[in-house]
Amino acid sequence: MTTKTKKMSVLQLTIITFINMAGSGIIMLPAKLAQVGTMSILSWVVTAVGALCLAYVFAKCGRFSKRPGGMNGYASYAFGDSGAFLTGWTYAISLIIANTAIALTAVGYAQAFLGMNNPSAFGTAVATIILLWACSIANFAGPKVTGRLGSITVWGVLLPVCGISLIGWFWFHPHLYTSSWNPHHMAFLSGVSASIAMTLWAFLGLESACANSDAVDNPEKNVPIAVLGGTLFAALVYIVSTNVCAGIVPNALLAASTAPFSLVWNTILGTTFGKIVAALAVVSCIGSLLGWQFTIAAVFKQSADEGYFPKFLSKTNRFTAPVAAMIFITIIQTILALMTASPSLMNQFTMLVNLAVVTNLVPYLLCMAAIFVIQRYEKLPKTEIKTTNILALISSIYSLYALYSCGAEVVMWGAIVIFFGWTMYGLIAYKYDKNLTL
Repeated sequence: MTTKTKKMSVLQLTIITFINMAGSGIIMLPAKLAQVGTMSILSWVVTAVGALCLAYVFAKCGRFSKRPGGMNGYASYAFGDSGAFLTGWTYAISLIIANTAIALTAVGYAQAFLGMNNPSAFGTAVATIILLWACSIANFAGPKVTGRLGSITVWGVLLPVCGISLIGWFWFHPHLYTSSWNPHHMAFLSGVSASIAMTLWAFLGLESACANSDAVDNPEKNVPIAVLGGTLFAALVYIVSTNVCAGIVPNALLAASTAPFSLVWNTILGTTFGKIVAALAVVSCIGSLLGWQFTIAAVFKQSADEGYFPKFLSKTNRFTAPVAAMIFITIIQTILALMTASPSLMNQFTMLVNLAVVTNLVPYLLCMAAIFVIQRYEKLPKTEIKTTNILALISSIYSLYALYSCGAEVVMWGAIVIFFGWTMYGLIAYKYDKNLTL
């Protein structure tokens, strides 16, 4: 007698998709968006449309791609081994930068919890580095505990964020919101562009939502529904929560805060509750860091196993933890934290987020192009191909616009990362030429 494996419902997969995107990415946004003004809601609308199109196309990639490696496998349909390498390279770099930004977020909320009003740039950088190393070392014992911890601690962010979306309206002042529409008198397009990268930051991770397609009933129908539903729900929570904050706290105070959600809860329910929210945010970020540090190391190890990255990154300890990769990525993060150190934590956070977004958009663009080929391989109906192709083009245009909005300096650094990736691939390209033996 065989037992049938119980599969997830479309609702369960939708919730998982939402949680994959939500978390520490949202908790600094009210402060950053306040620097633009409440006109940043227009950026949310643009990004929500772009994210929904990206999510739909990634759902199609995950459903029809027969090649392993996630986004690497998708990109290989159109760009071969070099495209797969470049996708993995830029995605890995993006994750390294993103984790540094998450650590910095935890430090910002910890400073709010401890009542530190004017910490030094060096002190903030050192605290960020200590936290990164602590989370990496904690993973040396393997992923079992940290994986479970992350699924719990994420609610330390989600509860305050969702909570403010529901009850914050009782303290919402329309005149505060309207007076903060465009405090710096930006031109319309400049104002919208100024916060595109920051709003996209909150949706990073949407590409991972397709990983559970084998665990849901009727995946061809339910995976796109869950991915779009999760992304739409995330967009709703993001837009409502950040805009409610703008109607509770004066714009200048919100823009200067290193712990904006803590500040908002402090305003409506008092100092004690604000500190509780700050503590919850720190715990949530640490839980997220623990999981992501291990995940990034595993990505590096897998690439090393496949011959893309240096072989020493494959080394594991007796707990099968990729220790060599963890140490390597944390050294890079240490350098990154020192290089981006700034008297303003928000300036440092913005630089890291923009770098993470730029490098993450490269695999997005490669995968959006690859869907044209993937569908041809699968011989899908022309009407289905046409719909997906149109959404892939919209996604690509949005991704290019997001790159532009990150600014010339950040795009330059992103380009250097890409060019260096080509150099790295050149060192190993001979391995993938069947006609060449050395």
